[in-house]
Amino acid sequence: TQNQAFSAIVFLYKRLLHIELGDLGKIAWSKRPPRIPTVLTVDEVRKILNQLTGTYRLLVELLYGTGMRISEALRLRIKDVGFENDIIVIRDGKGGKDRSVMLPRHLKPILKNHLVKVRDLHRRDLQEGFGSTFLPYALERKYPNEHKAWRWQYVFPSTRISTDPRSGIRRRHHLWDDNCQRAVRKAVRKAGIVKHVKCHTFRHSFATHLL
Repeated sequence: TQNQAFSAIVFLYKRLLHIELGDLGKIAWSKRPPRIPTVLTVDEVRKILNQLTGTYRLLVELLYGTGMRISEALRLRIKDVGFENDIIVIRDGKGGKDRSVMLPRHLKPILKNHLVKVRDLHRRDLQEGFGSTFLPYALERKYPNEHKAWRWQYVFPSTRISTDPRSGIRRRHHLWDDNCQRAVRKAVRKAGIVKHVKCHTFRHSFATHLL
């Protein structure tokens, strides 16, 4: 981008050529013009949901029902879903902060049924010598057995086991963002909606419909 190129030139002159460029405060930095986010109507959300099934439908319903970002939903762990108090705890969200959101009551039985299947998958992984997951903040060194604990597993695990590039361990990651975006785009086309819709659109729609 223009800003990156300018920063590289400044670095070249100051750090390598040792030439002072003087006051650069009056230089106009390029800025991306603000764009109005896409917001769906309640009927459009319903039409898109009707074109989704299984895990992707549940995921999108959570995005729309809680206002979570897609990255937050994909990183969600079993231990952070509170069925007793209808609370979902989001760890290390934007800005590195934790926060809580309400778990929509109509999604509780659907989510519980989903987690029964996830637990069966985790048990099979353990039987086959897998079943570990990535633990944040070096917790794996502090608690060497926790990486296989049920409470640390992802709510939305990947359909495949892959090699973790950080450790070389074969484990099940969470669903990939690209696959979720692809499922949403396909559902939007099938629903006949011409708006530019991404997973994040459901967060904007959630906030707008609360007003």
